[in-house]
Amino acid sequence: MDSQALQESLRDLDRSFTNFFENRACFPKFKKKRHHQATFRIPQRVKIDGGRVYCPKVGWIRLRLSQPVTVPTKSATFKRDACGDWFVTLVAEREVDAQIPLPFKAVGVDLGLKTFATFSGDAPDIPIPKFFRKAERALRKVQRIFSRRKKGSTRRAKAKIRVSRVHRKTARQRSDFLHKTTTALVAQHDLICIEDLSVKGLAKTKLGKSLLDAAFGEFRRQIEYKAAWRGKLVSVIGRFYPSSKLHRACGTIKADLTLSDREWTCEGCATHIGRDKNAAENILAEGLNLVAAGQADTQNAHGASVRLAKRERQASK
Repeated sequence: MDSQALQESLRDLDRSFTNFFENRACFPKFKKKRHHQATFRIPQRVKIDGGRVYCPKVGWIRLRLSQPVTVPTKSATFKRDACGDWFVTLVAEREVDAQIPLPFKAVGVDLGLKTFATFSGDAPDIPIPKFFRKAERALRKVQRIFSRRKKGSTRRAKAKIRVSRVHRKTARQRSDFLHKTTTALVAQHDLICIEDLSVKGLAKTKLGKSLLDAAFGEFRRQIEYKAAWRGKLVSVIGRFYPSSKLHRACGTIKADLTLSDREWTCEGCATHIGRDKNAAENILAEGLNLVAAGQADTQNAHGASVRLAKRERQASK
C-alpha cells in the first residue's frame, strides 16, 4: 500500500469530522464491506506516458486516455465502478482568462420536461432525451433475472454486473448529451441566464423520476465551471421570479397559470403566448438586469408574497 494513499484517507476522515462539528454533514460512518465504491487518491508520483499510467506500488498500467494531459497534474484518484472497470481522474491547475470577448452575446435558457431547453431569440429548442425512460425495458429484464438468483452465488454476481452495465450505459448517454450541450452553449454565448431551480424539492414530487432523468442540477454545474474556464458569465435568476407567468411585451402577470398550460392568452393585450419561449425571454431580460446591477437581487415574484399563509404553515408542521 502506498503511504500517501493512506495519508489521503486520513485527510478525508479529518474533513468529515470537521464537516460534522460545523453542522455541514452527519456523523462519519464506516464503509460497508460489500457495498462501497473502491477508490483511493495519490497526490504525487502519478505519471502519464502515452497509453500508460504509472501508479506507485503497482507500476505501469495500460490506459485509454480520454484527452491529452498538457499541464502538470496535482493529484490522481483511482476508482472502480460497479461493473469492475477502473478509472483514473487527474486534477490539474491552469490559469484562465477572466475577460469577456467582444461582441457581447447573451441568451436566456428555460429548462423543462416537455422541452429540455428553450432559448431566447431564434435559437432552436433542444428536445428532452429521456435516457432512463428508454432504458427501463432493458432494466426490468436484467433486474428480474437478478432477483431470481440465489444470494451469494456466482450467477447472482454476474447478474448484478449486467444490471450495472445498463445503468452505466444510461449514465454515459446522459453525460455525453450534457457535455455536448453545455460546451456548445458556452462556446457560442458570453452571458448565459438560467433559473435557480430547487431540484432537491422538485425531485420529491410525482415528476421526480423524469426530473432526475433530465439532470438539471448537472446541467447548471457544467455551465458554471465551463463558463469560468472560458471567461464567460452566468447569471442565475431567483427561483421565485415569475418567468412563465409574466408577459414580456406588456408586463401582465397571469396568476392562475398552471403547469399543464403550455400556451396562454394575455389578458392585457390579447396576445397568444408560448409558455417556454416567453419564459426564456424573461430570464434573459432579468439576467441582464442582474448583471447591470452587479448581481443584485430583484423583487421576488414581482412583488407577490411567496410565503405560505399562517394556517398552511402550521398544517405543514
